[in-house]
Amino acid sequence: MEPLISKWHRELELFSAIKPMLILEGNVLDQYRYPVAGSIPEDELVPLPRYLQGFFADLGYEQVVFYSNLFGFVNPYAPRMLERFAQQNGVKAEGGVIPAEFKGNSADTAPNIIRRAMAQQSAATVTVLELASHYITTPERMDQNDVNSFNLLLQAALSASVVRTSQGRRQNLLVLLVNKLNDLPAWFYLNNPVCKTITLDAPDREERKRLMCGNAFATFFDSTVYRTDMPYYRQHPEELERLREKFVGLTEGLTFTELDAMRRLSKQECTPIRELCSVVDLYKYGIKENPWEQLSMDSLRTARQDFEKRIKGQDAALERTLDVVKRAVTGMNGLSSSSTAKPKGVLFFAGPTGTGKTETAKALAEKLFGDESACIRFDMSEYGQSHSDQKLMGAPPGYVGYEAGGQLTNAVKKNPFAILLFDEIEKAHPTILDKFLQILEDGRMTDGQGNTVYFSETIIIFTSNLGMYVKDEFGRRVQNVTMDMSYSEVEDAIRQAIDDYFKLELGRPEILNRIGENIVVFDFIRQEAGEAILRAQVNKIIRRMDEQKRIVITVTDEAYDQLRQAALADLSNGGRGVGNQVEALLINPLSRWLFDHGVTGNARVEITAFDTAARPASLTCQVLEEEKHE
Repeated sequence: MEPLISKWHRELELFSAIKPMLILEGNVLDQYRYPVAGSIPEDELVPLPRYLQGFFADLGYEQVVFYSNLFGFVNPYAPRMLERFAQQNGVKAEGGVIPAEFKGNSADTAPNIIRRAMAQQSAATVTVLELASHYITTPERMDQNDVNSFNLLLQAALSASVVRTSQGRRQNLLVLLVNKLNDLPAWFYLNNPVCKTITLDAPDREERKRLMCGNAFATFFDSTVYRTDMPYYRQHPEELERLREKFVGLTEGLTFTELDAMRRLSKQECTPIRELCSVVDLYKYGIKENPWEQLSMDSLRTARQDFEKRIKGQDAALERTLDVVKRAVTGMNGLSSSSTAKPKGVLFFAGPTGTGKTETAKALAEKLFGDESACIRFDMSEYGQSHSDQKLMGAPPGYVGYEAGGQLTNAVKKNPFAILLFDEIEKAHPTILDKFLQILEDGRMTDGQGNTVYFSETIIIFTSNLGMYVKDEFGRRVQNVTMDMSYSEVEDAIRQAIDDYFKLELGRPEILNRIGENIVVFDFIRQEAGEAILRAQVNKIIRRMDEQKRIVITVTDEAYDQLRQAALADLSNGGRGVGNQVEALLINPLSRWLFDHGVTGNARVEITAFDTAARPASLTCQVLEEEKHE
């Protein structure tokens, strides 16, 4: 098998020959597999400093040392290199360490020692500054000593010598390892002709797949499990390939260190080969039994009927919503994408207010996870300010609220299997929409505390009133859809308005592209649906009065017709408007009548008439029978 050499390794080979200062940023705390035979056993997983020691030793460098402001200069991998470095630069190594402060005016501070090491021509030398992100508080708060120290490093790079070695000419190198490039002062690296920045990303698909092939695959399993299970997969190589591909897809964005932790976890748990992918859930969420895998297909077959009990008059919207759920349950979500770590589903609910958008999300949570509380709602009108992304995702270190974390990231860490409902998404600040781009594409987000939060087991639902009103040529807000339009006309008009908003007004068509064809338009509450909502709410009140107060309520046909005509006279506010009318015309007058007539329980009451024109509304009742109990 040909060695798989990462992009950053090739860049390091290229630019170490021409640039005396290299900044390695990004995934610098990870471990890496050394790709070629040399001073490190091939394919051994080692920390980045050990990797760099082997890399530069193989290039013929005679001295490689590592510096941190905690200890000074060290080389635990080749102590004799440190001793020669000490002799070369007129300092002492004590117990395998050359103590040196980063700041100060002494000749024995680290920048001055590095400057001498870079200028000498006796031995090709590499100095690696570990944890260089932490030498100063922030680049914006540097005192003069900080500035002087970085100026010395800059001078060291500018005056670096080229040294002849047994393998050719090598220039002395200064290598800085940082988490983010902007942890360093901008003037240190911007427009610096002797500096090259190399980014270390998380392992790509090919690197992760290499980890699952050859002898390395066996190390994921207990030896007994491997001997027992592997004969089957040798006879069915296509199943083994599918298993590997699924594991590789599920681990997108994870580091080599995390993959190695999964390997050890899988072996520790004696995981069968067929259940390898369950280790991903165990590592990410601390569970083996993924709720998505536990869903009852019989329960889902009745989902349409169950939803229609709660959401009236939205046949098309419910069908589109359930299509997304069925894709998630059957594992077909994301088949057209290169990423398998995306959320289980993404829905954009649009349409008139009070038509069941939020209720559908709650019904979905109850159907999938058995509890409405699995629908976590965020009112996006609360996140309209430029700094609101910190409130949602968590503030960075040093800022107010850092310890508390973000409201969204905390919620998903607590319950990674959930429906995330973002109400009125158009009211959120555009910086938050940028965060959603990453969530929708990668299925993960790093919070302010540096923890990775995974969204790959959630369904994300956005709701919006976009398209109900648009601006005319004078900039005035005018109604875009009306109740006298058919559903297909309403859908077309709202979808076009949403398209115009993201592409023309907001200038962010990429957000719309991430949502794709999952825009679900809810219809107006028409007369038939309004009557169904009214009947359901009246029946609920009657049932609860019987259960909680043992008061049996009946409504005559004539009285119900009076209530119906008044409650459904204006359906512009949808089902919520019907509910408000029920409260004003039935609940309030009924509670007033029961209180005034001293009826507190054990009674049968018939409503014979409603006076809906009165202010406040009133009703006429009679007690048919009062039940007596011992």
